[in-house]
Amino acid sequence: MLARLPKAIDACRDPTKSMSLIQQLVKKGIIDKEKATSLEYEIRSTGQKEEKVLIERKIVSEDFLFGLKSENLKIPLKEVAPEEVPLKVLELIPEESAKYYQMIPLAKKDEVLEVGMVYPEDLKAQEALKFLARQGKFNYRVFLITFTTFNNLLKQYRTLRREVTRALEELEAELRPERIEPVPRLPAEFERLAEEAPISKVVAVILRHAVEGGASDIHIEPTKEKLRVRFRLLGILHSSIFLPLRIHPAIVARIKILSNLKIDETRIPQDGRFSTKIDEKDIDFRVSTFPTILGEKVEIRVLDPTVGLKAFEELGLVGRNFEVVKKAISKPYGLILASGPTGCGKTTTLYAILQLLNKEGVNIMTLEDPVEYFIEGVNQSQVRPEIGYDFATGLRYILRQDPNIIMVGEIRDEETAALATHAALTGHIVLSTIHTSNTLGVTPRLIDLGIHPFLIPPTLSVALAQRLVRTLCPDCKQKKEPKPKIKEMILKELESLPLSAKKDFSISKEFYIYEPKGCRKCNFEGYSGRIALFEVLAMTDELSDIILKEPSETRIAKEAKAQGMITMKQDGILKALKGITTIEEVLRVAEEK
Repeated sequence: MLARLPKAIDACRDPTKSMSLIQQLVKKGIIDKEKATSLEYEIRSTGQKEEKVLIERKIVSEDFLFGLKSENLKIPLKEVAPEEVPLKVLELIPEESAKYYQMIPLAKKDEVLEVGMVYPEDLKAQEALKFLARQGKFNYRVFLITFTTFNNLLKQYRTLRREVTRALEELEAELRPERIEPVPRLPAEFERLAEEAPISKVVAVILRHAVEGGASDIHIEPTKEKLRVRFRLLGILHSSIFLPLRIHPAIVARIKILSNLKIDETRIPQDGRFSTKIDEKDIDFRVSTFPTILGEKVEIRVLDPTVGLKAFEELGLVGRNFEVVKKAISKPYGLILASGPTGCGKTTTLYAILQLLNKEGVNIMTLEDPVEYFIEGVNQSQVRPEIGYDFATGLRYILRQDPNIIMVGEIRDEETAALATHAALTGHIVLSTIHTSNTLGVTPRLIDLGIHPFLIPPTLSVALAQRLVRTLCPDCKQKKEPKPKIKEMILKELESLPLSAKKDFSISKEFYIYEPKGCRKCNFEGYSGRIALFEVLAMTDELSDIILKEPSETRIAKEAKAQGMITMKQDGILKALKGITTIEEVLRVAEEK
C-alpha cells in the first residue's frame, strides 16, 4: 500500500532537523527570547501543544501560525468547507479516530484520499493513518488544516440528516417483525414507541440542530407523503429534513410527553413547554400543537436565553432613540409601550429594558403569555385565560404585591388598558406591548380602548414601534452604487431627517449601499443575524396639547417631526448606509406599516 506522505514528516521525527514554531517566531522578531522561554516552560509544564498555547495566548493569528507551520513542514495548508466533504468520504475515517488523532478526510481524487491533519508530525497519528489505509485499502495524501477547519468538519459527523438516518435505521430494525401493522394505532402504543430510543433520539437530534443552527422555531408538519421538518432562520423558514410519514404519531407523542400534554387528544390545539440542556446550556422550548386534515402540526419556539436576552446596542436601539427610552425609564413612574406586529421583537425590547431596571432595590413583577425567557431576580407569571387568570385579573393582584415595575405582555382590551394606565398614574413604571402599525397610532389606539384623553399625557412616557430586518454578514457584504431611483429615494429621506439627526450624519450626494454575497461563515446566506428598526415618540407638552384637543395621527406626526423623531424607514436607511442591512430589507418592512 503506497501512501503519499511528504518527506518533511520523516524529518519531524528528528527535532534537530526542524525548528519549533516558537523558535521561528523569535527568528522573525514577533516575540523575544524571554517570552519564548516563558511559553516553552508553559508547554512543558502543562503538556499542551505549542499551537494551542500560541493561539490561546493570542500571540499570533491561527492563519498566520498554520501558514508558518505549512512552510516548516513543507505540507500544503488546505481550507475546506464542511458542505464540500461527501458523507461517503467522511466514513473512511471513523469519528472516534478523527477526534483522537485530529485528522479528517477531505476528498477522494483519483483513488487517493486527501486527509487533513492538525498535527501531521505526530508519530501516533501517522501510524493510525497507515493502519486505517491498510484496513480501508486506500492510498492517501496529507494536508495541513487549522483547528477551525478541523472543528467545522468534525460537525459533519453529526449532521441532521446523518443522525436522523441512523436513528431511523434502528427503528426499522425494531419494527421489522411488525410488517402487517407498521404504525401502532392505540395511544398506549404511541406512548410506548415515543419513549423508545430511536424516536427519542430523532426528536433530540432535531432540537439540538435547531439550537446549534440558531433557529428561532421548529415546524413539524405532516404532508400527503412525508413528515416535513422546517427551521426558521433569521425570520425565514427553511426545509431541513423529510421523515417517513408513518413515524409522525410517535414524533408528536414524544414531544407531547416532554411537554406534559395529553397524548390521546388530537382534536384540539394544545400548548406546553419543556426545558433541556443542550451544549451545556439550559434551553426552553415552547410547544404548540394544531390539528390539520393530515394530522397534528407541531410548532416549537426555541427560547435560548443567550440569544433572546440582548443589550440595546444588539437590538439596534441607538442614538436619539436610546436616549429617549433611557430618559423614560429613569422616571419613577410612567407607561412605556412597544408596538408592532407579532414577531417583530417587542418582547425582546421590553426584556432589555427590564434588565436595565433589574436591581436589588426594586420589585419587578411580570404578566406574560407565555413567559419566554427567565430573568434572575424578576417575579414572572404566566397568565392562563382558560381558568380565568388573564392580564386584567393578574394586574389587580400584582398591585397588591407592592411592585415598583410591572410588565404586562399585551394591552388588548379595555380592562387591561384601564388597569395599566391606573398603575402608571399611581407611581409605577409599566411596560407593555400594543398592536399598532407605528408610534403615531398608539395614542388613538388607547383612546379606542376607552382611555380618556386627559389620562394619557400624565401616564404615557414613551411609545416605540419596531420591525426586524436581517443584518448583512460582515465578512462578505459587498459595496455598490445605488440605482438612480433608490438613490433619489434615499436622498429624499435624508433631506427630511430632523436637524438633530442631520448633525450626527453628514449627507453627501455620493454614497454607497451594500448587498449580500454569501460565504462560509454565513452558510452562503449573505446574512448573519437580525436587528430592529425603531421609531420612538416621547411625551412632550406640545404632544399633550394635541392629545387633549385633536389626537389625530396627522397632528401627532407633525409633533413627532418637531421633537426630532426618526421614522422606521429613516432609521433603516441610516443602518443600510452603514452596511448593517440592505435597502431591500428596509423597504420590505417599511412597506408593512
